[in-house]
Parts: sequence; C-alpha cells; structure tokens
Amino acid sequence: MDSEQIDAYLRRIGAERPAAPTTRALRDLHVAHLRSVPFENLSIHLGEDIELTDKALVSKVVEARRGGFCYELNGAFAALLTALGFDVTLLQARVYADEGQLGIPYDHLALHVRTEDGGDWLADVGFGSHSLLPLAFGDRGEQADPVGTFRITPTPEGDLEVARDGKQQYLAEPRPRALADFRVGVWYHRTSPDSHFTQSLVCSLPTDDGRVTLSGRTLTTTAADGERQTTELATEAEVLAAYEQHFGIVLEREPQVREPR
Repeated sequence: MDSEQIDAYLRRIGAERPAAPTTRALRDLHVAHLRSVPFENLSIHLGEDIELTDKALVSKVVEARRGGFCYELNGAFAALLTALGFDVTLLQARVYADEGQLGIPYDHLALHVRTEDGGDWLADVGFGSHSLLPLAFGDRGEQADPVGTFRITPTPEGDLEVARDGKQQYLAEPRPRALADFRVGVWYHRTSPDSHFTQSLVCSLPTDDGRVTLSGRTLTTTAADGERQTTELATEAEVLAAYEQHFGIVLEREPQVREPR
C-alpha cells in the first residue's frame, strides 16, 4: 500500500494516521475499523468472487465500501497495519460451535500484532461480535473489554483458546500463516451446505450504544444492556435502504440465500 492508499483506508474508517505503530494507535484503529466496516457474508449470496490478496481485500473495503467475513476483514486490516509499520502475523483458528465442537482448520483468521512500544496483542476485527479492543496476547488472566470479559488460555498442544464471558470462542494456533493458506477456508464457507455462511445472510456492525444486524429481512437493534428491537422488512426497497442507512452498503439487488455450489 502506498501513502495515498493508506490515507484512503484511514478515511474509510474515520481514523487519523498514527505518528508511530504504538499500542494506543492499534487500539484506536481497531475500534475505528470495527465501527466502520461491517461483518457480512453478502458476497457468497450475490455470487461475487472472494479473492485473497491484499489488493483485492483493500479494494473491497475501501473502494467498494463493503465489509466481509474474517478472511477479508482481518486480511485487509493486516495490510493496513503492516503498511503503518506494525509487526503483523496471520493466525489460523478453529471456531467453537454452540455445542462445543470445533470447526475446520482455517475456519477463522486472527492477527498477532506487535507494536513499537513493546505491545503484544491478539487483534480481531473479523469475528462478528467480539472484543472491541485488542486482547493482550500473553495475558492469561481475565481481560475486561467494553463488551465482556475475555481470557486467553494455552492448551497442552500449544494452541490458544479464546473465551468470552466463560464461553469458548475459538482455538488459535500461534504458528505464522500466509494469506493464501486460508483459501481452503474461503472455499469451504462459500460452498459447503454445512457452513453457517451458506445457510443464512448476515450484515452486522457495532454502534455507540450496541449493535445493528440485518439477517435476510430481519433488522435487529441491540442495546448495550442486551435489549433487542426487531423489525421485519417487507420489500426489496426497504432491505436495500436498510443496507445503505445502517451499513453504508449500496446494492443493486437484494441478496438471497443461494444454494451451495
């Protein structure tokens, strides 16, 4: 990324260019990204290609003003952080289902980020509802975050279990990975009938006082205290207006759940 591309990315997320790749700068960028770039799987159901290259991911987020799922969001964020001087390592992770079983390898992409002032962090802007701030990578105690309490626990095999409010979220492997390694995960989540991404539509973004989510034609606003308000949208025009109003996404047609291929 050149200087002009960096500035365009920072404008996209409403962030200032940091003077140095510090812990404070990482925290500010992490929050800005989460609150500006939605977690969404619309490309799967719009029949759009998902290309795992820095150029394609940054273009989707910045020029197309779209969001994405973990590979896209954390992949693009990694490109921005690297361009700003942060030391970034891609990590593969397996996500825990509600029943407690683990998903496939390369189920999720997370980031290990080191800062100029000695900070060592687990950053993740691509897990949907997750920590608002980066988590201290080496801290094994409870970590308070505005959205909950997190803990990183090492396993006997050397992996790192990430939990939120006592519930397992994902199992990360500390070994460095390349962006191309995650193509298998993208392929699975685009094509498998067992992937929750092929089974439903989601577009979600944290707000100053909670979260807003559009799943198909169901618009849900969740307040910080957990109170939810749900609205069923009746027409394609209402759905397209909701994508633009709440997420800044302009679409020509309403996404529909597609049969896996």
